[in-house]
Amino acid sequence: MTREELPVAFDFATWTRLVPESEIRRLLRVKARYYFAGGKPGVLPLDVLPKLLVELGVDEFEYILRGDRRTVIEHFNYGPTEGIPELRKVLASKMLSARDGIPIDPREGWRDVIVTTGSQQAIFAILDALIDPGDVIITQRPAYLGFVNTAAKFRSRIVTVPADEEGLVPEYVQRAFDLARRELGKPPELIYVVPDSDNPTGTTMPLKRRKEIYEIAAAEGALIVEDAAYREIQFRGERLPPIKALDSDNERVIYLRTTSKEVAVFRIGYSVMPPDVREQVVKLKGYLDLCTPTLMQRIVKAYYEKFFDENILRVREEYKKRCEAMEAAMDEYFPPGHRTEPTGGFFIWWSSDDREFDSSEFLERVAIPSGVAYVPGSAFYPPFGYSYEPELNALTELRPRKHGMRLGYSYLEPDEIYEGVRILGQKLRERESGG
Repeated sequence: MTREELPVAFDFATWTRLVPESEIRRLLRVKARYYFAGGKPGVLPLDVLPKLLVELGVDEFEYILRGDRRTVIEHFNYGPTEGIPELRKVLASKMLSARDGIPIDPREGWRDVIVTTGSQQAIFAILDALIDPGDVIITQRPAYLGFVNTAAKFRSRIVTVPADEEGLVPEYVQRAFDLARRELGKPPELIYVVPDSDNPTGTTMPLKRRKEIYEIAAAEGALIVEDAAYREIQFRGERLPPIKALDSDNERVIYLRTTSKEVAVFRIGYSVMPPDVREQVVKLKGYLDLCTPTLMQRIVKAYYEKFFDENILRVREEYKKRCEAMEAAMDEYFPPGHRTEPTGGFFIWWSSDDREFDSSEFLERVAIPSGVAYVPGSAFYPPFGYSYEPELNALTELRPRKHGMRLGYSYLEPDEIYEGVRILGQKLRERESGG
């Protein structure tokens, strides 16, 4: 019997036909000299990380020399699904309570903190625990593709709402709630938001809007998923309290943070969420990976205790220089359009004044062959869903905008960023002039 004649006794799940491969994951395979695509951290505490590994290794040898082999075995073994208590206590007190102002009980509040294998795992687990097919979710447009594509995988109905220079517009969120209830037959269950240096636009939400979004969620009985991935990478303006700081009873906001942007890509995410949600997320995580590697958690704990405070200042300043290099080059070389002005984070969003411009087609045909990679704007829209249109005060079928792009300044040095943006800008201008 030939291979072609073999019977096929399986079929792929429906979501595999509906949800595309992550554009960022695809672009990670692209070898571009000027890589502005994924948010790869390029400012790492290189003088500290090897030292940290050596110190941990010495500690393990000391346990062995004292005859305490059992402790070493535990350090390289399975651990609690929700994370080792030692790390959760450090994160609760140092990061979530002291730095973010989140009301956490100083004695037992660490139990509300869970560790995940990256914050992307937390997003997946939260949506899997909360969303049934047909449930409604609100997010801004454009939005982080790691959220909207995951939400699409669970067959939710995603309502996208316009954002401006200050992020998600509360008035539009309230209207979207009203329309979803009337036209989709049920109110939204979740609002997803990145208040600090949004991915992909780089915009930061002022305190007034944070309060208004929280009040809408509280009045509607909805949950907020607050993604604070870039909270520590704020290099302009004042540091604003997270929405989670308003959630004094820990019943409305699911708060996500990650070590990947503020330390290194250890794939350690940490979050605090309402107890009933946390219980289901931990249960689900047990089926995803059983536990996050104990050794990586110990490395992260040591870093936050000994090295975080002094290094985050330098890391933040270096990203500011990279952002400024990209802004300067875009202002000098890009054709007519609009770019955002980040207060922090990793990204700048640019939209061409030419609404017929297709940044995805341009990426494949011109940019990548010229050694430049970015993420086209259409990647930051869900594969299906709805758009709230303020001019019509109506929900319409989602149509991704193609004339924008996300440019990441995190990975390359300032002089490389300037040169790569110069090349990209010249190619864009050539297109406009018909060259």
